[in-house]
Amino acid sequence: MTDSIFSAEYAERRARVPKGLPLIVAMQGLSDAGGAVSQLEEYLWQQYEPEELLTFNADLLLDYRARRPIITFDEDHLVDYSPEELSLALVHDELGAPFLLLSGYEPDFRWDQFIDTVLQLVHEFEVSTTVWTHAIPMPVPHTRPMTVTVSGSRDDLIEARSIWRPTTKLSASIAHVLEYRLHNLGEEVVGFALLVPHYLSNTEYPEALLMSLDGIMAATGLILSTDLVREASRAFVQKVDSQIAENEESSDMVRTLEQRYDAYMEDQTTRSPLISEDGSIPTAEQLASELERFLQQHQSGSPESEPGDGPQ
Repeated sequence: MTDSIFSAEYAERRARVPKGLPLIVAMQGLSDAGGAVSQLEEYLWQQYEPEELLTFNADLLLDYRARRPIITFDEDHLVDYSPEELSLALVHDELGAPFLLLSGYEPDFRWDQFIDTVLQLVHEFEVSTTVWTHAIPMPVPHTRPMTVTVSGSRDDLIEARSIWRPTTKLSASIAHVLEYRLHNLGEEVVGFALLVPHYLSNTEYPEALLMSLDGIMAATGLILSTDLVREASRAFVQKVDSQIAENEESSDMVRTLEQRYDAYMEDQTTRSPLISEDGSIPTAEQLASELERFLQQHQSGSPESEPGDGPQ
């Protein structure tokens, strides 16, 4: 048995990783209301096929008795043993821009050793910014735009997006501690805490994934496809609306939450720069088209400019 914190390392792959990439952290741990983190991890692995750079040693970091691995009994034999994994991978967004992804289980043991190792990796790859998301259940209605609490070193995102700014003691996750250490070292780091309707916290709530992607794009400049997620979110909301409409008590609850939400937001002007007035998020294709138009204008000048005009 080895005491190495890594169970697998791919030195050649690590050597090819460009410097200065953003790091996305998606570790499933203490709180995951609406399945925000689990959906984000699954989405990134299925949509973009990450290339593993290293895998952490579960025998050192994971409490198997608390989180039993899944195995399948097939009539008379066992198949498909699926142990938990925690890895660092290289991923590329819709336009081919690379970024790093730290995803998997939250370590149960050796927090300090794990965080020191991640900090060394941040230094090795000269990570530009670290972004992580999690979600907590809150008495908010699903009929209003989802709000977030933003933490970290990005004052622009905190000012623009952070609706709820409490001062409170809470049980720390390892991502909390990682953010704390990064911030104290002067590294750029952003945490998005999604405020998920409490009555939907035990479901896979697609809107939570949508808002996670929105926050990541705003913090990193990456372009991630949201078309399928948006469609799933609309279908999910329609089902919820239908079920609530059939129950008077549920309808009354939602109306009360709406009134409280609207009263709280009355003086709030915060709005995501990626969200339109109707609450929708532009598609990856729309964002790419807008980016191409922007680059063309700045390479050859605005099409509306006349000879002799000053710079746009």
